[in-house]
Amino acid sequence: MKITPLILTYNEAPNIARTLAKLTWASDVIIIDSGSSDETISIAQSCKNVVIYQRTFDNHAAQWNYGVRCCATQWILALDADYIVSDELNAELRECQPEIGISAYYVRFRYCIQGKPLRGSLYPPRAVLFDRDKCYYELDGHTQALRISGCIKYFKGTIDHDDRKSLADWLWAQDRYAMLEVKKLNEMTKPELRMVDRVRAKAILAPAMIFFYILFYKGLIMDGWPGVYYCYQRVMAETILSMRIIESKMGIK
Repeated sequence: MKITPLILTYNEAPNIARTLAKLTWASDVIIIDSGSSDETISIAQSCKNVVIYQRTFDNHAAQWNYGVRCCATQWILALDADYIVSDELNAELRECQPEIGISAYYVRFRYCIQGKPLRGSLYPPRAVLFDRDKCYYELDGHTQALRISGCIKYFKGTIDHDDRKSLADWLWAQDRYAMLEVKKLNEMTKPELRMVDRVRAKAILAPAMIFFYILFYKGLIMDGWPGVYYCYQRVMAETILSMRIIESKMGIK
């Protein structure tokens, strides 16, 4: 079965080379770049199997759906620029022959901090391989959701999520994500909200709950400084979101 890896990029110079190094098996790797101003493009162009398209970013769903249209194969491997495909998963991809009725395959992740794998995270499994005729992307808050028509399966192999961009870049992204999440929460009715969203909407409890959940319940205190760093990342993300929710309640724009 032929598969096309699809990657979205925007200033991913610290990550993209490691991601592409695991995709040398693919005839074509499609990159949709949103106007990177760092070395992302030059790094990607050094790989002979990479095809780059430029598109001004409007939202994640539109960007992904555009990328799917740029791919020539039926099956798409959708990857963030900081996803490192494991050797086990690459072997499964090369041997994959989908059964009738299967529309997508989910993968579990190992979250890494500067290359150090953590024993756990809040990052959920995601559908990364899918049939383009049976799936499409829709907006979901700050990100996108893949709508799947049909059955799913799970691969045994994993992907490392290993973002090595600077803290300043991470903070900028989190604030942008938070504003989009606030818009989503404000537009949803109470019955539509998941339990986690209902907690977040209170703008009080989430940061403290995340701290104890990750550090102690998930046991990341045993991972040393990388575990503590990840814990504070998630606490900061929830704090920024809470502050943006409070601003919304106060009518601040």
